[in-house]
Amino acid sequence: MSMSATHTVACWASSVSEENLPDNVAHHGRRLIIDYLAAATAGSTTELSQKLREHHRVVEPGTRATAIAGPRLTAGAAAFVNGAAAHGLELDDGYTPGSVHPGACVIPAVLAVGEATGATLGAVAAAVIVGVEITTRIAEAGHPNVLKAGFHNTPVAGVFGAAAAVSNLLRLSPEATAGSLGLAGSYAGGLREYHAHASEVKRLHTGKAAQDGLKCAELAAQGIYGPSTVLEGENGYFKAFAHGNWSPEVLLDNLGQSWTSLRTYVKPYPCCRHLHGAIDAARALRRAETFELGDIETMRLGTFDLAARLNRAEPTTVMEAQFSLPFAISAALKFGSIDLRTFEPERLFDDEVQQLSRQVTVVLDEAAQQAYPRERAAQLSITLKNGQVLETRVHQPLGEPDNPLSDDDIEEKFRNLATPVIGEARVEGVLEAAWSGSDLTALTSALSE
Repeated sequence: MSMSATHTVACWASSVSEENLPDNVAHHGRRLIIDYLAAATAGSTTELSQKLREHHRVVEPGTRATAIAGPRLTAGAAAFVNGAAAHGLELDDGYTPGSVHPGACVIPAVLAVGEATGATLGAVAAAVIVGVEITTRIAEAGHPNVLKAGFHNTPVAGVFGAAAAVSNLLRLSPEATAGSLGLAGSYAGGLREYHAHASEVKRLHTGKAAQDGLKCAELAAQGIYGPSTVLEGENGYFKAFAHGNWSPEVLLDNLGQSWTSLRTYVKPYPCCRHLHGAIDAARALRRAETFELGDIETMRLGTFDLAARLNRAEPTTVMEAQFSLPFAISAALKFGSIDLRTFEPERLFDDEVQQLSRQVTVVLDEAAQQAYPRERAAQLSITLKNGQVLETRVHQPLGEPDNPLSDDDIEEKFRNLATPVIGEARVEGVLEAAWSGSDLTALTSALSE
């Protein structure tokens, strides 16, 4: 290899601009921004988000960037608050081959610095693509070994994406961009132990990655660099987080030609992505078959290993429910879909949903396991009391690149989630600016308190 992997990534990241992005890729950058804003605006209403805004209003007041539904803060504080909000209701985008949520790490950092520096929306969208591309490639190159080591792929890969994206927006040189990535390696972190206790520290992971990546780029702009072999070095990221088991080809091959950022998914339901195939299966059977919920004897859900572990039958908190296959299937059967109302107490503790949840058995499906992560397959079988068996298999849940949501669908997601927070007029202004505008302030001003 003529240059280090880190330097190769940095050279590419610094070369991307609004002018040289393919039209479909530039459009996808704006699409990612709208989907992020849907998740972050809805997430700004949670108790955690409200506490974060108040904390930073006191300790990091500023004028550089907007906290959604909140005050102006320092750019770093806004990136943290908005990044946490975007991940706060499990509505943010993702990339299946890397088991990672890139947008909530990258986009709040880019928007904050874009506001602070007066960048155009076109430049912001290009930087978003850089950050998402690098996040997804780093995550996939080390998956599933990083996850098996106990780390949350999203922040440990996302801090590199945020650093690269902000470096691009600040027009840093390849050397400075590599230095920014070198710094990001010492900020990378995030443990998956939150699963053991349904801890909301998970929501903070994206905010921390956004804030830290932003800081790395700003420090590099001042000539403060980390090691230029941070990704591939003997004591670098892949050695430390993946025990040296990684794919250089996934990271580097066809960089700038084959776009992993175009292969991100959009979430239609506010819960863990591993649940979405099962939800789609439950909704499909409910639409196609005539039966009463009281007719159900048992249910069996076969899926891949990572999903099959999410088998808690009677969740007692929102986060537990967002990671419960039995609850998701049962709620989808009763209410027809899964939305934010599903996790309100009236539905979370609904007697019929809890009874149905106890009737669900989750098992490992070998075909689904072999297909993951190419597919997130789920096979649902419902046995009725009269002996009839209803069955369907979902290969790709709604929102994956091979089963996509349209631009109109993403607009509708934003309208549904953001209108209760900022009002219809502001929503339409954000959409107009995000799709075709160049003035970033026209977008961000509509999101403030």
